[in-house]
Amino acid sequence: MDPALVGADISSMLYQSVSIFLSMYPFWLPFFCGYVFIHTWFHYIRSEFVEKQGGTLLEIRLPKEVTKSPLAMEIFLASIWQKGSASWIDTYINGKIRNWFSLEIASIGGKVHFYIWTHTKFKDLIEAQLYAYYPGIVIEEVPDYTDQVFTDPEEMPMWGTYYKHSKKGKKGGPQDMYQIKSYVDFGLDKASEKEEFKIDPLNSTLEWMGSLQAGEQAWFQILIQAHKKLGLQEGHLKKVDDWLKSCEKEIQNIKDSATPEMKDKDGNKIKSFPNPTKGQIDAIAAIERNAHKLPFDTCIRGIYIATKAANKLPVRVPGLIGAFRQYGGNYDYLNNLGLGFFTDFDYPWQDFGRIRRTHYEKMFLDAFKHRSFFTYPYKFWKAKPFIMTTESLATIFHLPGATVTTPSLDRIESRRSEAPSNLPI
Repeated sequence: MDPALVGADISSMLYQSVSIFLSMYPFWLPFFCGYVFIHTWFHYIRSEFVEKQGGTLLEIRLPKEVTKSPLAMEIFLASIWQKGSASWIDTYINGKIRNWFSLEIASIGGKVHFYIWTHTKFKDLIEAQLYAYYPGIVIEEVPDYTDQVFTDPEEMPMWGTYYKHSKKGKKGGPQDMYQIKSYVDFGLDKASEKEEFKIDPLNSTLEWMGSLQAGEQAWFQILIQAHKKLGLQEGHLKKVDDWLKSCEKEIQNIKDSATPEMKDKDGNKIKSFPNPTKGQIDAIAAIERNAHKLPFDTCIRGIYIATKAANKLPVRVPGLIGAFRQYGGNYDYLNNLGLGFFTDFDYPWQDFGRIRRTHYEKMFLDAFKHRSFFTYPYKFWKAKPFIMTTESLATIFHLPGATVTTPSLDRIESRRSEAPSNLPI
């Protein structure tokens, strides 16, 4: 067949297809314009709403000894779980969205700090709740430590990554109903246990962060937003069910797989009793335990930044990658926190001239600074939220006790106490 004739036929078919598509614009154009308008409108009103909320960064300075278990942090997290309510006017006119918080651990030149970022209106709530459960701490409003960092591949190299649940179902989707190995599994909930016998999984992360030298920085950011059922009233065209349905469905799947198929003498299926294995029993128990905890939509980021003179990127990145490895396991009832998107590329031909990597680093750092993920300008950029309960979050972010002896951990020298009530005025 003549190649010229084949080319002419293809061109004719493409021309006819485009002509038919354009001729049907009265049907598709209104939907397209409507989508663009709604998307732009939500972007505008929600950005304005977020800007009005303001942001406050609070540093938590630790006393010499923290005698509270991670349960104290779990109760604190439960106190800020606020899914809120929004009317149609709030959603579509005022741009109201659910509030979110950021739990952060930062090493600046090897000095480790604990921070909580919040919308300004929640500052008093955060302080009151933390003082209630950790009376020896000091909370200070501080300048944002990220403001001094900028994107410059030559003078300030960096590497950033997301973390995500790595356990997947049969269809490849995430299984958030399985949670990580929590502080309860590590035995940190037992008050009777002597300090020298307790193992705090946060210790390895803090030790690595404390090993950084002058000019190096490592930050971890845990963005949390109360999980809730979503629909049109919340501005979601696609309905989002409560995660409890996923938990119930997974439990039923485990029970079904543990139930042997039996037939009568005529070959008809008959009911039989489940005969689960030890692993299946543990999986059901773990899911049921987490289903009774308060869930948060979660995003976790990690980043390493250094000056050109202090740069140890090839040595430090493995520590960043393995920062949450201790919370996983090979058990069927445990999840893992594995790597998601990261800012570099595996092969040089994927990024000629380092254009894409520089762009990703700029976007990643800017999203980190704005604590932006659940809404514009970086809504779900390069990642999707996953669900972690208060128990799991308290495991990866809590105020470490005496078992953590990292010398670079920023602790206050004296204990905070209230003045006597009978002092003369």
